[in-house]
Amino acid sequence: MSENPRSPLLRGEEVDEQPKSQHSKTSVRSKRSQTSVHSEESTPLLSRENNDREYGSPSPTRDAPSPGATSPRSIQDDDEDTGKSTRRWPTVVALSLLGLIIITILGLGFAAPAVVEEYSKQAMVFEPTDLSIDSITPSGVRARIRGEFTMDASRVHKKPVRDLGRAGTWIAKAVESKPSNVEVYLPELGNVLLGTASVPRIVVDVRNGHTTYIDFITDLEPGDIEGIRRVAKDWVDGRLDQLRVQGQAKVDLKSGLFNLGTRSFSETMLFKGKDIPAMPTYNITRLNFHEVQLPDSDRGMAADVSLVLYNGYPVTFTVPQLSFDILVPNCAPEQPYILLANAITNEVAISPREDVHVNVTGIIRQLPDVFTTVCPDSGNSPLDILLGQYISGRETTIFVRGAESPSSDTPRWISDLIKSVVVPLPFPGHSFDNLIKDLSLNRVHLGLPDPFADPNTPEAQPKISAIVEAQVKLPNEMNFPIDVSRVRANATVFYHGKQLGLLDLRKWQNANSTRIEAHGDQQAGLVIKSVVKDAPLEVTDDDVFTKVVEALIFGGKSIVLDVKTTVDVETVMALGKFIIRDILAKGKVPIKPISGNGIESFTPEVGDLKILETTRSSLLVQAKVNVTNPTNYSATVPYVNMNLLSNDTLLGQAIAKNVHVVPGRNDDIVVTATWEALSSKGKAVGRELLSQYISVEGYNTTLTLKTHSGTIPTQPRLGAALSSLAIEIPTPKLKTPKNPNHPDGEDERDPNSPHFIDDATFHLITSTATFTLLSPLPHTTIFITSIDATAFYNHTEAVGEILYDLPFAVRPGASTSPRLPVDWSLGSVGYEAVKQALGGSLKLDAKATVGIRVGKWEEKVWFTGSGIGAHIKI
Repeated sequence: MSENPRSPLLRGEEVDEQPKSQHSKTSVRSKRSQTSVHSEESTPLLSRENNDREYGSPSPTRDAPSPGATSPRSIQDDDEDTGKSTRRWPTVVALSLLGLIIITILGLGFAAPAVVEEYSKQAMVFEPTDLSIDSITPSGVRARIRGEFTMDASRVHKKPVRDLGRAGTWIAKAVESKPSNVEVYLPELGNVLLGTASVPRIVVDVRNGHTTYIDFITDLEPGDIEGIRRVAKDWVDGRLDQLRVQGQAKVDLKSGLFNLGTRSFSETMLFKGKDIPAMPTYNITRLNFHEVQLPDSDRGMAADVSLVLYNGYPVTFTVPQLSFDILVPNCAPEQPYILLANAITNEVAISPREDVHVNVTGIIRQLPDVFTTVCPDSGNSPLDILLGQYISGRETTIFVRGAESPSSDTPRWISDLIKSVVVPLPFPGHSFDNLIKDLSLNRVHLGLPDPFADPNTPEAQPKISAIVEAQVKLPNEMNFPIDVSRVRANATVFYHGKQLGLLDLRKWQNANSTRIEAHGDQQAGLVIKSVVKDAPLEVTDDDVFTKVVEALIFGGKSIVLDVKTTVDVETVMALGKFIIRDILAKGKVPIKPISGNGIESFTPEVGDLKILETTRSSLLVQAKVNVTNPTNYSATVPYVNMNLLSNDTLLGQAIAKNVHVVPGRNDDIVVTATWEALSSKGKAVGRELLSQYISVEGYNTTLTLKTHSGTIPTQPRLGAALSSLAIEIPTPKLKTPKNPNHPDGEDERDPNSPHFIDDATFHLITSTATFTLLSPLPHTTIFITSIDATAFYNHTEAVGEILYDLPFAVRPGASTSPRLPVDWSLGSVGYEAVKQALGGSLKLDAKATVGIRVGKWEEKVWFTGSGIGAHIKI
């Protein structure tokens, strides 16, 4: 409808044929008329061209409006700028058909001559100022219509018609219509009766420039309810391209003392395009979900919604309490909608050109089975689809259908009118970005892949178990108890912005939740805990994984992994248990490093050493290792194979199978190792390492562990990528048996140093010596094949030498060597010290080159020892 309230009431067929008025500038309206306009609503309330001209269309031969018609309230403004405004046809129907048709009838009835009739059609202007609903009755609506009626001769184009019309209307002065009924039909829709209006007696001044203030009450009754529903449905569905409306009335007219008889009138208007309004826009200002107690003692879910929409019409009325059914889409568009909830509106007051505030309360008593049942050929139910659109921030469409009102004050005809009309209602989504506030992993357990698994299967991937704790922010509108019973997800893990891998949590994991209430600026939330067991981790970037491992082992500080995930959550609430799928979430996971002392803090100890197999160049050794794990992480190792190096030279390999490492002390881990230095450099480096290792003090030996392509058989790329990391650990200490001659507490030597030579006895007369030897091999005999040794007193004073090349056995445990010949350094300070200790003991040092043999394997090593207890006998 035009924004100009000043409108011609009738346009005759002759208008297009008549020239413009040459005297329009001299047209004068009364001062009262010029100052009486208060409304901004303007529209041609009835237009007629061959009894059926399109509403609001301009006259084809009209070049410019007359000055009297170029008021801001003139209908011509709208004719020349139809693209800038939208005609509000409900106002047109209400005012023109219920009020202005009567004014038109009056104009047609006060004089018979065709000239005066033409004059009246062009000169009449009606300015509606207000349309209000006085009350809603059991059969319809009682409306109050206010406006200003004026005859404006300047709008008439033909001078003879204008002059004769002014004269005739000046003689008539006023026209009166008696009470009448106006019926409105839709001729193109089966001539459906849209409604009936009862119009009281009305008297108007028809003299040029005179204004009549009209204020009357009319009873409006709906006509064919079913026909109105069809029209409403076509409008809602967007199929109403045009609407032709026809008003019919029989009116008794008189002017002064003259009775003009009963006149039958019919007027048709066509609305299309922008004349037909679109669905009103609205803004949801409040949304609150909460539990409610139902009359049958069950609990349901309620949604309180407040919305605002703008009323652009000059109407005032109060909408009574109404009831609606809330429907949601089914699996397929052709399937009937699913009834989900019932909603009730409050009483709504509507004022002209002001915001309308509507409060709605909807109640869900239970979730229908069809709503939660998975659709055919789909993994989602209608509930999943609806929630998926909502939580991804996409607009969701629900449907509203009228229902029987619970209030006895609501007339029956309103319920009948709305209960079969289904209106789509766009519902804005809620983005759940940054849903996870805090995310942490505790009691992390890493499981290496099964060595016999098929490649590219979950069993061939590393597995992670942990207690996952997440603090989830709840939207402000969620104010009801909710528990999380299970979760599952597919997570993508990033490190420094680069993808590390994919964490497969597709299996349901048990969970529990605790609600945190909002306080201050703190948003309400849930703390969710879930125990994740054996979730496969597919490493997608070996280089990134290498950097993560390097940072954890050598960085000495925590790292942060970014996790982006799609989560399915099984929830328990008043409506029962159901699954919310595809929640997009992201969070940061801090990972603690290996303890501050690095990998050295694992402090391995080796015991129960067994020689399983020997060759001339290699040893296959099995040992039980005790290790202290200083981290909070645990690991399961079905199989791992790592290279052993010293000074970047390969010496052999270590293999562990079916190992389970927990935080803290871990005892009796079975490890096998091969000692096989094939190159001459390797043999020299191995010999040097063994020599330093068996020496009593002064050497802190280490071994370097490196992965290779065969470290994890099912993950060759991963093993090769990690090979750039060199993990250096102290050489595991061998446990040697105790000497029965040394009770606990009497041995003053460093307990952390190897004690292969426990003590010695020198015989001065026979120039021989025997040694108590402690073998580190509890199951294997070692053979000493040669000895070239020198004993020293006070580190530097030679005592004597031993040269011996007859093999002898060193059995497991403590054993005594045969008497070995000693070539004394006679006259030396060291020899004199030995003689002075006759019958007692003293501390001696030793340096030696010793040949050893274990099975088929032989080697020569050097040895240094200090503080060896030597008993001196005659």
